Amino acid sequence: MNAPDPIPFKSDWLDPEARFLRPELPKPPAMPLEDVLGARWARWIRQAAQSKAAPPDYVAAALLSVAGALIGNTRWASPWDGWAEPPVIWAMAIGSPSMNKSPGLDAVLTPLKGMERAARAKVESVLSEWRGKAEIAKLAEQTWKEAVKVALKADETMPAKPEAANPGPEPVLPRFALTDATVEKIGVILAGQPRGALLARDELSGWLMGMTRYSGGGSDRPFWLEAYGGRGYSVERMGRDPVYIDRLTVGVLGGIQPDKLKTLLFKSDDDGLLARSLPVWPEAAPIKRPNLGSDDAFLQSAFERLLSLDMPEDETGAKRPWFVHFSEDARCLLDDFRQTARGWEAGAEGLLLSFAGKLPGLTIRLSLILAFLDWAGGEAEMPGEISQAHFGRAAHFVETYVLPMARRAYADGSTPKAERAARRLVSIIQEQAWRGFTTRDILRMERAGLSAKADLDPALSLLEDAHIIRTIPEPAKAQGGRPTRLFSVNPALWVVK
Repeated sequence: MNAPDPIPFKSDWLDPEARFLRPELPKPPAMPLEDVLGARWARWIRQAAQSKAAPPDYVAAALLSVAGALIGNTRWASPWDGWAEPPVIWAMAIGSPSMNKSPGLDAVLTPLKGMERAARAKVESVLSEWRGKAEIAKLAEQTWKEAVKVALKADETMPAKPEAANPGPEPVLPRFALTDATVEKIGVILAGQPRGALLARDELSGWLMGMTRYSGGGSDRPFWLEAYGGRGYSVERMGRDPVYIDRLTVGVLGGIQPDKLKTLLFKSDDDGLLARSLPVWPEAAPIKRPNLGSDDAFLQSAFERLLSLDMPEDETGAKRPWFVHFSEDARCLLDDFRQTARGWEAGAEGLLLSFAGKLPGLTIRLSLILAFLDWAGGEAEMPGEISQAHFGRAAHFVETYVLPMARRAYADGSTPKAERAARRLVSIIQEQAWRGFTTRDILRMERAGLSAKADLDPALSLLEDAHIIRTIPEPAKAQGGRPTRLFSVNPALWVVK
């Protein structure tokens, strides 16, 4: 039975609340490439994106994450004493399988992995030589230990340990991009590579969902939360020697499909990690044949400059970051930005609230990366400080792109359940062009979030309060039983855009 079509006079209705009439998924913002990254990098990003038939957003996100990881612990941004941020960016490329997420990220990752192979090849010959010395050292140490036992037994002077028993420190194979390493393995790598590293995953959902794979209450989550902040961390597992990292600094880059992201958004124990991710969810690139390739030589040259950055040593000989301080003008701009971000927090809920609270720190990180990308691309001198222009570009990027993109990506995790259901119900009303409907019409459709009475009733109540629908009383049925709930729809829905 079709629902009746009651249409009261428009004058009988108040104006509907506009928040329920907006699309459930906000449109993606346009990335301000030239304003943020400058003409040279913007041109490279657009060319690389076209060659991969991918949106430029994915290429830019990969560039920021990889550049931050290459800078790593060599340089940290410090607005003032007591506050320092590592250039760690966790970038999450969101999109369906047809959006060419992986090719877009590969525009940056493939040249990086090629550089890693070349760097490892140079070290492997040295490592092979060291392994030979290590074998000799093992024999020399065994011989020395036997001699010590004989001396002790004869009450004679013990022989000195021979130099041949010490092969020296093991050469470290450089690792620029890790793929599926365990926490223990990453700990070992970073103990020998103090500048940090990048975790690059084609699909991030497995990484995020695997945070609790250890039994007995163990989890990788504390490791990764510290890896974002660059704090000291000790990796300890049963039966293995602990590994201590002075500054655990790991960038993260990868893709995720929208439905898998939505599943994670509804798991509250994932909020702390997701709020640290920079989400990128653009529209698909137009389908067309590329007419040019990307300039890999330019990218490699820039990456080589970033890799040339060294970590200074403190008074004990331990390596530490070089802190790049803010100019006074940049500090003043940061003060203003923090006030603006506080306003964003006031209007946010759920995951978006947690994300907004981290924006000042993220913006500081981005300002450092932008400053060194200018230098690496040959367009500026080595930055001695973070200028007002550096931070201003980062703040512009966050306000016009990052925050609107987060509102799009995290909409399902930042809106109360009843409001999400109400928005879906409005979409169904418009889709079906209903002027009136019954609860049975909705339940029969078995739509997600509206297939049970317990989910539908709060949505109906919200829409009644918002002057979008109105209950129409219906007399009780002659045979008894509960009367059907019938609703009319505000005619303004058919003129509101």
